[in-house]
Amino acid sequence: MYYSPLTTPFTSNTLNLIILMIITLITLGYPPPTLSTLSSSSTSSPCKTSCGSIPINYPFGIDDGCGAPQFRHMLSCNTTTDLFFTTPSGSYKVQHIDYDKKTLVIYDPSMSTCSILQPHHDFIMTDVQSVTIPPTPDTVFALLNCSVDSPVLNHYKNLCFNFSGHSCDELYGGCNAFRVFHLLTNSSPPCCFTGYDTVRYMSMNILDCTHYTTVINTDNLKGIGPLDWVYGIKLSYSFPDTGCERCSLSGGTCGYDTETEGMLCLCSASINATRDCAGGRLTAGGHRIRHSSWIYLHLILMSLLIITIKDSGL
Repeated sequence: MYYSPLTTPFTSNTLNLIILMIITLITLGYPPPTLSTLSSSSTSSPCKTSCGSIPINYPFGIDDGCGAPQFRHMLSCNTTTDLFFTTPSGSYKVQHIDYDKKTLVIYDPSMSTCSILQPHHDFIMTDVQSVTIPPTPDTVFALLNCSVDSPVLNHYKNLCFNFSGHSCDELYGGCNAFRVFHLLTNSSPPCCFTGYDTVRYMSMNILDCTHYTTVINTDNLKGIGPLDWVYGIKLSYSFPDTGCERCSLSGGTCGYDTETEGMLCLCSASINATRDCAGGRLTAGGHRIRHSSWIYLHLILMSLLIITIKDSGL
């Protein structure tokens, strides 16, 4: 009798062997690959990679579970593609992230500058933020229109320092927004150039200063007037090595478990791994998928089919 290749019967031993192999693979936690898992290596990242023109790379993340857990909920991207850094005192627009220097520049739209005078408020960070992403040493806080009774002019006057040779008179005289302080008192009220730790531990009410402004890149401002200063706050971040490079090299995106905050390698929108996406993937149920095991099974089936056809004398 002639059998076509599509209808050639398998022997009972061959059929039993195939069934046994399939049951073994599934029992060991190797479910058959679906179309989505087979093509997951070419799918897009499960995390947003940019906000407007600013790239979002590790350790930062916009979506919960992306990036490093130390920076969880710190960044947000609004509908106008503006990136914001959130602290207890408000949301500050992110102007630039330098991943090589590990710095991030933010700007407070309600902060006073040389061109505009704003109602005073405090800049407050959480304890975690103060450790993991504090303002850099070259970010200077200028406390303006301070009372003669201000603690930074008395008991804590050592907290004020010389800022590249600049003075209060220069600040009040060179900025239209700050000139009002000079006009009201017919003199230059005290000011204080200080670092972040001062405003971290003492509020503006305790400091007894009505306004403040912040200037960055102060190491390069000697001989440059206030009109040409760069106003903002530069933050310097740090994070421990958790094996993110290994995850990235395997095509994954570094993230974390939203419940335990343990490190995860995000391979697709539905597949995560503990370390990388190359040697196997973990589904939401914890099963590891190795497509190679099923490929081997397909090859064996093809071989058995060829053997069976030959044994049939075709």
